[in-house]
Amino acid sequence: MKKRVAFAMTAVGLAAATAAHAQSSVTLYGIVDNAIAWQNNSSGTGATSGGHSKVQMATGIWAGSRFGLKGSEDLGGGTKAIFQLEAGFNANNGTSQWSQGGGIFTRQAWVGMTNPTYGTLTAGRQYTAYYTLLSPYSPTTWLTGYYGAHPGDIDSLDTSYRANNSIVYMSPKFYGFTVGGSYSLGGVAGSFNRGSTWSAAIQYLNGPAGIAVGYQRVNNSSLGGGAWGANSTVQNGLNTAGTNGVEPAVSSINNGYQFAQSQQRVAVTAGYQFTPAWDISVSYSNVQYIPGTLSGFKNTAIFNTAGAVLHWKAAPQWDFAAGYSYTAATQSNGVSSAAKYHQVTVSQYYSLSKRTGLYAVEAYQHASGNTITPTGGIVAATTSIGDGVGAGSKQNQIAVGVGLIHRF
Repeated sequence: MKKRVAFAMTAVGLAAATAAHAQSSVTLYGIVDNAIAWQNNSSGTGATSGGHSKVQMATGIWAGSRFGLKGSEDLGGGTKAIFQLEAGFNANNGTSQWSQGGGIFTRQAWVGMTNPTYGTLTAGRQYTAYYTLLSPYSPTTWLTGYYGAHPGDIDSLDTSYRANNSIVYMSPKFYGFTVGGSYSLGGVAGSFNRGSTWSAAIQYLNGPAGIAVGYQRVNNSSLGGGAWGANSTVQNGLNTAGTNGVEPAVSSINNGYQFAQSQQRVAVTAGYQFTPAWDISVSYSNVQYIPGTLSGFKNTAIFNTAGAVLHWKAAPQWDFAAGYSYTAATQSNGVSSAAKYHQVTVSQYYSLSKRTGLYAVEAYQHASGNTITPTGGIVAATTSIGDGVGAGSKQNQIAVGVGLIHRF
């Protein structure tokens, strides 16, 4: 009898331990993406690069190479504790990407709580509400951010846009609507607003159709006296500066406005699934750079961008996409012929398996008109395809990438 009781107690204990273990989960995941890239009209210096073409190895063209941990713990009543740690790396040389101050998990590092009734609240380094709710119809979904982001990723619709010291709330879906908001603390002594970032967005999904509207404002801590990132919470992985790390994307498109006191973005994205094989997405954004007392420009600079992407799933293994975007600056700061940018991007993807694929992406951009330098001088506008190719030294640029991606 004692043996039976002991066996029963052991079985109950094991069952309880198994149940407790089932309430928590941790997942290791990652992506390795490598490609060969070619571009003409490179802006580099020297006889071998300035204005000439170049061929190079490129990592993360289709999706940034990364590894990460994400997990949850059931706290009861439908509430879960959740976390995510994600590090980027260069698959060509093994070095860390998106690193700031020797950081590791600089793609994402946050912890929070979620409940199906009340929504999700997270804190740490993460995407803003603006990006999260607009992203389902971002131009980068099938065209990649590397080649397909709007010129210079000026409207921050690519995944490289994250915010430090950030608190984000996402509501549960209610009659197709999801509402989100985020605030990133600047941490500047004597001012709650300086160096901060905040955003709000709303998304509606109903069957094959969806639309999202978002607003985001970045406040430079230096009041127009220093480049983005001097204390700014918003970050893009292309450049590093300042105490809080990486600054928003700086390219030839907006180089003259990098000493803005603040910048704000309003964007709308939408999409429609015609058939299982065909879908389309469209986007519009308005970006404003607001000067400070020490800025090299004196009047608010405005960029408007409109674009569309058509995606075709030709077969279970094949996906094709084509997109076009048009970016136009308004006349300001002494520029009478404002800069304009036309960009065309196409992509092809072949699935070798659920986790592995071959891809190719091609892009062309034409720039015209004039823009300004950081000190206010007027110069001819030059190209900057997507957010990965880099600036060209002339007004026409072509870029091509062919690569292999594996997910685990």
